[in-house]
Amino acid sequence: MSTDPIRKEPKWLGGELGAERDQKVLLELLTSRREALPQQLAFGPVSARLRIWDVGQSSQARRHTLDALNSDRYLALLVSLAALTERPPLRAKAARKPKKVMTKAIVKEYDRLSDRVTFALDLPPGTERDTALHEARKAAKRTRYATEPARDALGKPAKRLGKCVKAVQKVLGDHQDSVVARHALREIALAVHAAGETGFVWGLLYGQEQAVADRRERELPAVWADASRSVLGKALDR
Repeated sequence: MSTDPIRKEPKWLGGELGAERDQKVLLELLTSRREALPQQLAFGPVSARLRIWDVGQSSQARRHTLDALNSDRYLALLVSLAALTERPPLRAKAARKPKKVMTKAIVKEYDRLSDRVTFALDLPPGTERDTALHEARKAAKRTRYATEPARDALGKPAKRLGKCVKAVQKVLGDHQDSVVARHALREIALAVHAAGETGFVWGLLYGQEQAVADRRERELPAVWADASRSVLGKALDR
């Protein structure tokens, strides 16, 4: 396909530009968790440590953003996207009835999501399962996006499936946020330990995030079952 040469480029750009956004979201999460702690449990220079960590991470993320936007690769992507917009390489499917084409497209994404959720749920708790759940989250996002342009052609079934898959994505997204937060909390705790400060608060926050992840993992089977029972979901089971 004529789009193959640039297929990976938007994903690359999203990864480079997403670091700043992800850092901001993570800081807001950790800050909210810290502020929710009872004052009597906030031992040590907690706020200062969080700011020090954020400055280092934000600076690195900012450099990634600027390097990406100033790169020849980014300029080449802009040129390629402009060319595709002006002369879109439409395939034969573009002339077919939208209901059949869109249903097939959703089937493809739905099947991928189903495989990834099933695979993840069969794994024991741990790093491998965390990674599998993250892959399932990305598949849920793609499936939801596939349902959105199909609502006019497929009606309520597409809307219903999109809503159910969004719920799956939310559970998996919260789980992934916890994975990322725990990684950051461990890094901060190591710095705190090296400085001779108490690591009580960071261990407490780590435990809270682990509890969040455990709850989301317990919720996933029921949320996924709801998506599988949706009207369009049944049709996609063929």
